[in-house]
Amino acid sequence: NCIFWSRRVDRRQKKELVSSMNESFEKMNLIVVAHYSGLTVSEVNELRGQMRDAGASFHVTKNSLVRLAVMGTKFEGLRDMFSGPTAIALSVDPVAAAKVAIKFSKQNEKLVVLGGGLGAEQLDIKSVTELATLPSLDELRAKIIGVLNAPASNIAAVLKAPSAQLARVFSAFSETTN
Repeated sequence: NCIFWSRRVDRRQKKELVSSMNESFEKMNLIVVAHYSGLTVSEVNELRGQMRDAGASFHVTKNSLVRLAVMGTKFEGLRDMFSGPTAIALSVDPVAAAKVAIKFSKQNEKLVVLGGGLGAEQLDIKSVTELATLPSLDELRAKIIGVLNAPASNIAAVLKAPSAQLARVFSAFSETTN
C-alpha cells in the first residue's frame, strides 16, 4: 500500500515516495486519472471504500511526483494528464478501477474522469467509459466456470437418463412376469 501524497516531505522522502509509486505502477494494469475538485473528505473516503471493495485503490496525487514516478513505466504516456487537482484509481484487474470511477462520476459530478492507461495504451474518457461496461475478471471467471460446469452436468443427466429408463423397464417387466 503506497502513500501517494503528503504535504511536507524532504528530498529523501520524495525519492522514496517516487520509487514506491513507480513500483506500484509496474504492478498495475489500469490507471484512471480524474479531477476531484470539490469532493468532500467523506465523499473521497466513500470512493476509496468502493474502490477497495472492487479490488482497486484511489489516491489523491501530487502531480510533480506522479509525473516522475510514471517515467520508465508503461504509463509514461499519461504524464500530461497530471495537472490541476488530480487523483488516480489503480487496479490489477483491467476494468475494476474504471467501473467504480465511472459509476461514481455519474453519481457525483465533482469527480471528472480525464482518461487513463490500460497497460501501455493511453485511454481517453470514451475508452475508459467503454472499459467500465466490460465484465470484471471475477465476473468473467464465474461465467467461464458456469460454461464449463454446464456441459458436465448435462452429460451426467444424459448418461443417467438411459440407466434410469432401463431400470424402469426392468421393473415393469419383472412386475408383469410375476
